[in-house]
Amino acid sequence: MSDLQTINSTGWGHVDTAARNRVLRNTYWLLALSLLPTVLGAWLGVATGITRSLSGGVGLIVFMAGAFGFMFAIEKTKNSAAGVPVLLAFTFFMGLMLSRMIAMVLGFKNGSELIMTAFAGTAGVFFVMASLASTIKRDLSGMSKWLMVGALAIMIGGIINVFVGSTVGMMVISVMAIGIFSAYMLYDLKQIIDGGETNYISATLALYMDIFNVFQSLLALLGIMGGEKD
Repeated sequence: MSDLQTINSTGWGHVDTAARNRVLRNTYWLLALSLLPTVLGAWLGVATGITRSLSGGVGLIVFMAGAFGFMFAIEKTKNSAAGVPVLLAFTFFMGLMLSRMIAMVLGFKNGSELIMTAFAGTAGVFFVMASLASTIKRDLSGMSKWLMVGALAIMIGGIINVFVGSTVGMMVISVMAIGIFSAYMLYDLKQIIDGGETNYISATLALYMDIFNVFQSLLALLGIMGGEKD
């Protein structure tokens, strides 16, 4: 009986910890890799102007259809060899969709500096949330429903603002998105560390969306508040 208790307290616990660490390590590697197609897609979009015409309702439809279509495909293929290529194709698409905002920011005299500031700010948020996730001991699963409500509010507000075109509305939505998706980042990282998420492709998708939304919102906010026209 004591031998069984020893296995339970050391052997199986060690395997669980090793598995969680493996998922976290694979997630970080895939997350870093996923940024390359994003940068490529953004560069291609800026260089060719392919997304320039995707404004208003047309841009919203293309983005929503593409994003939700890819996310559905990723969930369907996450346990197969196709999972990683589908995820990377999605991140390339997201880079293309981001290129319109990047092109607008680059139109400012200090556009490059604003982009680097948004990137550094996003990296800082990720570092803080990763540090908190590794030190907080309490279960954060109760956050999920409140975060979902917040994300839905941001999405609905964003859709409305596409047609209203309010600068103040964009600023409010951006501030809300930075807060909500920073908290989502903490929640998703904690899920991986606690063993609540065991598929590194799903984990990467969740963290990628958190990072993408924080970066996009920071960039929009910096462009509105700090953009210098020639």
